[in-house]
Amino acid sequence: MTTRDKWRMYKSVSLMFFLAVVTLTVVQRGNISTGEQFQIERHTRMEPAMEGELQRKGFYPGTGRFWKGNKLKVVEETTEDPVVTSNRRSKGWDVTSSNCSANYNFTSSDWFTNLEPNFKQFLFYRHCRYFPMTINHPEKCSGDIHLLMVVKSIITQYDRREVIRKTWGKEQVINGKRIKTLFLLGASSNEAERANHQKLLEYEDYIYGDILQWDFLDTFFNLTLKETHFLKWFSTYCDNVRYIFKGDDDVFVSVENILEYLEASRDVKDLFVGDVLFKAKPIRKKENKYYIPVALYNKTHYPPYAGGGGFLMAGPLARKLYGASETLELYPIDDVFLGMCLEVLQVTPIKHNAFKTFGLVKNKNSKLNKEPCFYKSMIVVHKLLPKDLMNMWEMVNSDLICSQKVQVL
Repeated sequence: MTTRDKWRMYKSVSLMFFLAVVTLTVVQRGNISTGEQFQIERHTRMEPAMEGELQRKGFYPGTGRFWKGNKLKVVEETTEDPVVTSNRRSKGWDVTSSNCSANYNFTSSDWFTNLEPNFKQFLFYRHCRYFPMTINHPEKCSGDIHLLMVVKSIITQYDRREVIRKTWGKEQVINGKRIKTLFLLGASSNEAERANHQKLLEYEDYIYGDILQWDFLDTFFNLTLKETHFLKWFSTYCDNVRYIFKGDDDVFVSVENILEYLEASRDVKDLFVGDVLFKAKPIRKKENKYYIPVALYNKTHYPPYAGGGGFLMAGPLARKLYGASETLELYPIDDVFLGMCLEVLQVTPIKHNAFKTFGLVKNKNSKLNKEPCFYKSMIVVHKLLPKDLMNMWEMVNSDLICSQKVQVL
């Protein structure tokens, strides 16, 4: 082999080596790029699943971060109204946005111009029916539950919730019948203290795990939202709840008498019982808390409805009520709105004398309102502050001897 041939072979080998190095480099970079893209896509896919898992376990927004900042995305930013599918049952709470713009279409109408500011505000946002959940406990409805105790409350009334947990709201099993308790809340209406109130509520829920909270302000007119949100929640998660007690956080309740009444009424279809008002008229006096202008309700009487202090209903009926509520416009008085839903279903609520949502007697100074032997025969008595409720509970459940049990059951 000549020197010239050796030089040609050397150049060929060098060129092949150079091409091999370039090829390997390109392939390696391609693999790295593909790997990075895969990791990004995988992370993107995992984030919603992870948030869903956290929400299912109650950490969305809450129990693991009650003293920390919110690092999870609780509300999706959108300009659309809350979207909810009412024609089919969803597997979870499906409302993710609280953004809902005001409806000003009727502001030029004469009937609207003369309304008070609070009613105008109500009508602007009347179409905003559902909001995201900030605290959820779907596990509360797992298994067979005979009686679900549902209590309307607000964030600042922790003392009321605490005494209920120690008295009639204590979760227990009586004669094989499981009893569970839930508190329904919205967001604090105190803007200055809202963040602090929320942290305290999240810590309370971390301890007890019995709170359902939605992202709407806790105001008087929004009590109807609390009603519709619970009915939707119940229809979504609670397949095996036989009965529901629903009431305020300032009432005395006898669980023993509830179970006795339900046993006697087990064959009643679409059971709904409470302190029912028939032929009640809308209040037209503006200074009254329950005032309703004619522009909002022009009929002479309300349909029959039970006082919101406390009532009993069958679980299957609650699911029907959710469907009925979807056919009606929201009304600013929650117990009247529920009466309207019952009217849609052609269900007449049952009046029972053991439900005293206006006190035992109308005279608040009467000694009868503090007589434990009367409470012993009642199902619901309204209204007691935490200290009075605890004292009455202890007296009624002591070795109390009454000359004669009042025959109301």
